[in-house]
Amino acid sequence: MLVKYFAYIRDYTGGKEIQIEHYNSLRALLNELCKKYGAKFESKVFSGENLSDEIIILINGRNIVHLEGLDTKLQVEDVISIFPVVAGG
Repeated sequence: MLVKYFAYIRDYTGGKEIQIEHYNSLRALLNELCKKYGAKFESKVFSGENLSDEIIILINGRNIVHLEGLDTKLQVEDVISIFPVVAGG
């Protein structure tokens, strides 16, 4: 699986992307990434047990809001993109 990071999320991960072993669900993958990158990353990704309002996650270009959210099943070939919510005007 390929996980891509965008904007200031890269500050927490130290890079643009990572090739990582397969995880069965998005929640399992994110939990592992939180262990890898620490509390600052976790605080941007999670709000309690739920996805933070500060983050948008796409799986193969589809927003997880339109899939099964954190319970979305993952495949080995999936590309997961993690974006911060950006406001502008």
